[in-house]
Amino acid sequence: MTPILDLFTKLFKKKNKNAPWLEYYSREERSIKFTNKTIYNYMIDEVGDDKDYIALNYFGNRFSYNEVFHNIDNCARSLREYGVREGDIVTICSPNMPEAIYMFYACNKIGAVADMVHPLSSPEQLLHYLTDSKSRILLLVDFDYDKFKEIIPKTLVYRVILVSPKESMPLGLTVGYTVTRELTMKRPKFGDTKYIGWKEFLAKGVINREKFQTSMKKDDLAVILHSGGTTGTPKGIMISNYSFNALAQQSAVNVIDVRPKDKIVTILPIFHGFGLGVCVHTPLCLKVETILMPEYDANRFYKIWKNDRPHVILGVPTLWEGMMSNKKFDNVDMSQLKYIVSGGDYLSVQAETKINEFLHKHGAHINILKGYGMTESVAATAYTFPGTNEPGSIGIPMVGNEYRIVDPETLEEKEFGEEGEICVNGPTIMMGYLNNKEETDNMIRTHKDGKKWLHTGDLGYIAPNGIVYYTQRLKRMLIVSGFNVYPAQIEKTIEKHPLVKKCCVIGLPHQYKMQVPKAFIVLKDGTTPTAKIKKEIIDICKEDLSVYSLPKYYDFVEELPKTLYGKVDYKKLEKEEEEKRNNK
Repeated sequence: MTPILDLFTKLFKKKNKNAPWLEYYSREERSIKFTNKTIYNYMIDEVGDDKDYIALNYFGNRFSYNEVFHNIDNCARSLREYGVREGDIVTICSPNMPEAIYMFYACNKIGAVADMVHPLSSPEQLLHYLTDSKSRILLLVDFDYDKFKEIIPKTLVYRVILVSPKESMPLGLTVGYTVTRELTMKRPKFGDTKYIGWKEFLAKGVINREKFQTSMKKDDLAVILHSGGTTGTPKGIMISNYSFNALAQQSAVNVIDVRPKDKIVTILPIFHGFGLGVCVHTPLCLKVETILMPEYDANRFYKIWKNDRPHVILGVPTLWEGMMSNKKFDNVDMSQLKYIVSGGDYLSVQAETKINEFLHKHGAHINILKGYGMTESVAATAYTFPGTNEPGSIGIPMVGNEYRIVDPETLEEKEFGEEGEICVNGPTIMMGYLNNKEETDNMIRTHKDGKKWLHTGDLGYIAPNGIVYYTQRLKRMLIVSGFNVYPAQIEKTIEKHPLVKKCCVIGLPHQYKMQVPKAFIVLKDGTTPTAKIKKEIIDICKEDLSVYSLPKYYDFVEELPKTLYGKVDYKKLEKEEEEKRNNK
């Protein structure tokens, strides 16, 4: 459609009173057809004949699509030789490394399911994930071996593939990594056949000559991601081929100016829907060079900006704060930037203004955009772009999605401008929680219109022009450096200590992490708080919780405030802490 015809269509088409956000999309965008292909086949077909383009960039080592496809194929053959068949679950516990991406697509190529797990998970969490999924193969970053070696025998896993972050590094960095980290790393005992290295794993597939013809369909389970759901209890989120690919197609509409050979910095983790779906699968399907960062390093982050001059970067508010406070960025030219997108947590109007001023000062001709969503819908469900990027808003529903604001109790739909729970309907909604129908039914509910709606647990409203605004959380949850942290889970862990009577956890504002947990602990009658007890509690937390879930503060109190109904009044604790900050 020509620009003039497109403008004519937008001006004179019939207004959609129930979905005013559709006015921002062209006729072609509104009529998008979501693919029925598998994740692997969709990516292969989108790349087409441009296999000589650069797909991955890892510490300066660049891998073409030809190389990436070759490595995926080798990985798929090895999986088959190690007994993986259609429908089997392979757990990938790794930071952003090429080998983890090869494994992800290789699973899909042979019809297996990729279970994406955070490498900073606690042993108890990994035990739950492996047990819940009945996973038999585990790809594990090697520095996690010592942490997880005791729990793996308690699972059905029969083969652990240990992969080092240095596998795809340039030679110089490989030597440095070996000297600084690998020499002190604990390894499996010699002769323990349960554990194999990455190269040994790939060598197994050399003898495999079968042609893969998976019967996997669009609605079949393809990916398992992890979240706390509505209660904070760890849950596996089941994502189909159709939903995962739909996210890539939706995202492509929202980054319309991206071109093949552009560059994106992928610092968001691949075990998160935002990182895997928007920062890996989407750019690979758009033939964009994907620069992988396995962990945040301020110096390397600066070098990427300086040397690679990326066109797209997505991150959480913590990342932007770190970037703006880094003096090295004072002289960085950002004029090449096409998109910078914030997600993972609400971006305040003040923070948004500050970031935009920073971008313009450094030559960028754009403003920061925002994405809103949750892992239960793979990643984003709403997105801002020019014309919808109002300060404080979360944009409009991504093409193909519907939004509805309802009363949390009655499910009655609210009028435009009225606050209620944000509900989403669309192609990216999860299949459900793994082995947890009750929690699934609590999250996905059928409304009077017969449609299934995902209840986000967030409050907000839709303005008459179709732009959506988030106001506050309906459910009790913290956001720490972009990760969901559930107070109930921390409280349950602390209350394992035999001398703890009760615990309540709240979130405190933090300059870079957005929030940090603070634990208020009541000990059993007659028990005096000591440094020894505090250390024991901290040790329990370190054993059972992820790093980002660990409380920053532990306060011993004689009692916790209660509501009129006898429940712990965590809101009163939040208010008291706020008053303390204001009085400083």
